[in-house]
Amino acid sequence: MQQRSASENLPVVIGAGMSRRDAIRVSAGVLAGAGTVGVSGSTPALGQVGAVQAAGPGPRRVLRIAHLTDVHVQSDREAGLGFATAMRHVQEQSDKPQMVLFGGDNLMNVDGSDGAATADQQLGIWRKSLKDELSLSHRACVGNHDVYRMAPVDGKKWAVDALEIPARYYTFDQAGWRFIVLDSTSPEGGGYKGRIDNEQFEWLEGVLKGTPQTMPVLVISHIPIIAACAYFDGENEKTGDWVVPGSWMHIDARRLKDLFARHPRVRVCISGHMHLVDQVTYNGVSYCCNGAVSGAWWDGAYHECETGYGLIDLFEDGTFRNQYVTYPWTPRK
Repeated sequence: MQQRSASENLPVVIGAGMSRRDAIRVSAGVLAGAGTVGVSGSTPALGQVGAVQAAGPGPRRVLRIAHLTDVHVQSDREAGLGFATAMRHVQEQSDKPQMVLFGGDNLMNVDGSDGAATADQQLGIWRKSLKDELSLSHRACVGNHDVYRMAPVDGKKWAVDALEIPARYYTFDQAGWRFIVLDSTSPEGGGYKGRIDNEQFEWLEGVLKGTPQTMPVLVISHIPIIAACAYFDGENEKTGDWVVPGSWMHIDARRLKDLFARHPRVRVCISGHMHLVDQVTYNGVSYCCNGAVSGAWWDGAYHECETGYGLIDLFEDGTFRNQYVTYPWTPRK
């Protein structure tokens, strides 16, 4: 996502246009909110979020996850302190999650020349923060800003090593659910598009074919596969037609939604990238865009979206609940 001005041992199966900065200068707003599937709930404000399940009949919750995306750790604006504050907030919940999923753009901007010059510093802050503050098991996916110099091969390899993940895309099982982590950044013409390459698509299709009929699937990508907020992040209708850049939402969304339709065990896809919050349900699959830990890159709220993270409850019957939880952060200059 372009910046705009204004340890538990988990089983793993390893798989092998217009910039947003320019567009946001004339931004019109954002569709914000959160929703649920199969479980009632609401979007909380600051503070604690209680247990989802009340006494009585209903599906059993098997896992609670914190989805921390778009941390954008950097040396200024006290971003390291902000990241620490977010992780403490997660772990101080009265009903604490069992796992953290980092949704990409974990580092500020090693994808460009200026950011690449401070890559070691950014990575040092990331690793020290995790070591000092996080006691929960965690996984991560690669965001566009994590790809060193936006190099298709070596840059992705750098990100995999830096984030200490098995591969640029991979899968693991936990609590009866299958998690599929995608690499959604496709370098192109000096920039990138939201797309998975053919090799990754074939791998994804194979994973879904090999997933038991009774096992629900959660997909995590950095760039949203489908998102309503992508329409409102800038004056995307000013030409008289809706125009959503392919770097804001997966340009291969049709191909992916068709694949998911053939494999209805996919229940929910979570993402970040937009620094905005929404939930779209299309053809039986829910797509949740879960804001940003950094808000407006550690400068407070981005439009109506405060600094925060997703809190996701997964149930044994394949239903889930996704909510966006804000935490207190005062910007530092």
